[in-house]
Amino acid sequence: MPTTQEWEMNVQQQVLRRQLLDELQWEPRLGATRLDVTVGHDGVVTVAGIVQSYAQKVAAERAVKRVKGVHGVVNDVDVRLPMAHERTDAELAEAVVEVLELDVLVPHEAIWATVSDGWVRLEGVVDWQFQRTAAEEAVHRLTGVKGVTNRITVKPPAADEDVTARAQVRSGIRAALERSADVEAKGIDVEAHHGRVILRGRVHSWAEREAALAAAWAAPGVATVDDHLEVGSADRRGTEP
Repeated sequence: MPTTQEWEMNVQQQVLRRQLLDELQWEPRLGATRLDVTVGHDGVVTVAGIVQSYAQKVAAERAVKRVKGVHGVVNDVDVRLPMAHERTDAELAEAVVEVLELDVLVPHEAIWATVSDGWVRLEGVVDWQFQRTAAEEAVHRLTGVKGVTNRITVKPPAADEDVTARAQVRSGIRAALERSADVEAKGIDVEAHHGRVILRGRVHSWAEREAALAAAWAAPGVATVDDHLEVGSADRRGTEP
């Protein structure tokens, strides 16, 4: 017979599962796609099912991350392209090159792509994280894409760094966190040195975590962001933050 705590946890899981299914149904990019979710005791959610594009797979994951109480996501959604959307790898590679060239945020001359069975692998070196993200965003919406592996690295131009410069990076990130309507900045500690930023602390949701990471990546000279943020309140039980 389950204990009171186990019963409460099961109820919380059921409530969270219902909220997740409602959010997936609410997401217009998923259309009539039917997906299912399972919720672990630690708030890790697995989303599964079949979609007709990689863009829908990404949309499903983002919808799940928006729901309060989600502390991790496993994306087991399978992409099965309609016959009309099938492309050869050569055709898809040409489309990838073209879409990267057309995106003003992407330094396309610094990026190259390989395609295998509809899966696109991006490689190269860029100055900013937003350029790395823009390249992936542009590609994942292309017809015929089954998946994207982003191996683009961020390497800002070399610059001398002293104590003052590190302090400026740290204070700039903290100011950005405090300006953000999506982040409770007081729960986050920021360290910065030699192009590396470390975030520690606790956030209330996955969306807040991603907003904090975005703020850190936006700082000039940042090459890596180490994410040590925990999602949920310190005294959470079950899946509730």
